[in-house]
Amino acid sequence: MSNYHIKHLEEYYQVYRKSIREPENFWEEIAEEHFVWRKKWDKVLDWDFSKPEIKWFQGAKLNITENCIDRHLATRGDKTAILFEPNDANEDAEHITYRQLHQRVNKFANVLKENGVKKGDRICIYVPMIPELAIATLACARIGAIHSVVFAGFSSVALSTRINDSDCKMVITSDGSYRGAKTIDLKGIVDEALESCSGVETVLVAKRVHSDINMKEGRDKWLQPLLDKASDICEAEIMDAEDPLFILYTSGSTGTPKGMVHTTAGYMVYSAYTFKNAFQYKENDVYWCTADIGWITGHSYIVYGPLANGATTVMFEGVPSYPDFGRFWQIIEKHKVNQFYTAPTAIRALAKQGTELVDKYDLSTLKVLGSVGEPINEEAWHWYNDNVGKKKSPIIDTWWQTETGGMMITPIPYVTPTKPTYATLPFIGIQPCLMDEKGSELKGNQVEGRLCIKFPWPSIARTIWGNHDRYKETYFSAYKNMYFTGDGALRDEVGYYRITGRVDDVIIVSGHNLGTAPIEDAINEHPAVAESAIVGFPHDIKGSALYGYITLKGSGESRNHDNLRKEINQLIADRIGPIAKLDKIQFSEGLPKTRSGKIMRRILRKIASNEMDNLGDVSTLLNPEVVQSIIDERL
Repeated sequence: MSNYHIKHLEEYYQVYRKSIREPENFWEEIAEEHFVWRKKWDKVLDWDFSKPEIKWFQGAKLNITENCIDRHLATRGDKTAILFEPNDANEDAEHITYRQLHQRVNKFANVLKENGVKKGDRICIYVPMIPELAIATLACARIGAIHSVVFAGFSSVALSTRINDSDCKMVITSDGSYRGAKTIDLKGIVDEALESCSGVETVLVAKRVHSDINMKEGRDKWLQPLLDKASDICEAEIMDAEDPLFILYTSGSTGTPKGMVHTTAGYMVYSAYTFKNAFQYKENDVYWCTADIGWITGHSYIVYGPLANGATTVMFEGVPSYPDFGRFWQIIEKHKVNQFYTAPTAIRALAKQGTELVDKYDLSTLKVLGSVGEPINEEAWHWYNDNVGKKKSPIIDTWWQTETGGMMITPIPYVTPTKPTYATLPFIGIQPCLMDEKGSELKGNQVEGRLCIKFPWPSIARTIWGNHDRYKETYFSAYKNMYFTGDGALRDEVGYYRITGRVDDVIIVSGHNLGTAPIEDAINEHPAVAESAIVGFPHDIKGSALYGYITLKGSGESRNHDNLRKEINQLIADRIGPIAKLDKIQFSEGLPKTRSGKIMRRILRKIASNEMDNLGDVSTLLNPEVVQSIIDERL
């Protein structure tokens, strides 16, 4: 019997050892016992990191939607699969059962087929967080089309770049979207993007905001009338284990976005297995991840992972601040949410509002809290633990990447003892190691280096769409026979891992390697500071010096800035040492962030170094307007 659901620490160590000693046997058991296959595999794993080529469950035949929907119908047909909570708190939530989801996915799949979509075609999905987004994603998987979801907040330039890169023949969108009090004209953005996309033949448009939009004759079609006519019976396309399931773009720190390719079987097994354990999901739980399906977090932990386990997964259309900053807590109370998964950026923004709104709602149903997107700082961790979880719900600080497809290092709640700011132990089957600059492995504990993975796991991305050389160069060239994550990490005295930030965020000041994360942690302890980002800039004497961009809480805005600068540097000197003091401290109203909440240090680095002429496309940022104000006020 496989250990599909790990319940205590001893079991974790036992299963982990097995997964490292006999990875093929381990994953074969998991795959065999917990999923439905049309044909079993001939070989569990074939891999060579020097090429890099990785194949899992070779020769197996399956369809992921049969695992996410069909197999649940007999036992969970009337259970809510997707619980849709709209942007407007006064609009009714929608409960879509597994049976209804089955019908809606089949209808949508038939509409795709009617419009000429075949197995292997790429379909771009540019839809807000409404049920149609999840349904369109699953409908593509149903018929073997490769979905490429683009977050519906990206600009027309970002959208056309992604459509052209993967040569999509269809775009699925909506007339517009709601974001808090704003309405966004999505269809207008699509029209603009398609001026430079010759390969797109059809645009399907869902109605959401009921605005007047331009429909191009012969290309654009309203979705609903087509769904009304379509049959709700659609045979699932039988896929090979290694057939691509989706392409998802990740913004590299440099250059064009990378279209990471994830394949069917390995991704399914790993996203389902991590979901079950990392959230300790039980049959009647209500699970909510606040991410957008436009990100890997949404793919793995709103759609595929939860549905493969027959879970109830919440989809939220809105933002944490509308109609007020109590919206998350109101939803948790309303739907009796048991597992809640969000980003440190959101936690910090909510913490800034104090505890009044948190205390207003009943959060007693919560059992597990999760954090994703970047390492969580200590202050945010404690605020989340004390005020949201009331010290009863363990926090899982999950480290993983678009490229990994699922969580790699994370506590398992009620199993792994947690430690603030630490992602703790590797997930089952994951073999991390720390390397030094010279390429030697750092053995033992209390070491810090570059985080690599020694052995493939089922959901590793197989390539970059159309550019295998770049895939090899980016992830497999730094260290022989290893996947290089691009992150630095330390391992403490008990073997727990803490992610210290991107390796390119290591700044060498006067010969000292300084990671930016610990300095930022020290700054964020200051009662007046809301958030900070540190970058290096060229310095005649030190080689590089440190430039700090800091946003203040309400209480700090009225303070004398020079005094604040002195206090902040004193804090750094006390916590890390005088070497880490900042040469320049600029206070700004916000920091440039990606839509998933990561601070774009690349942009800040260029501004600090006075290289304003090549900032790249800032339109895809969450808040592009702050870039100009930071430039205007640079020191």
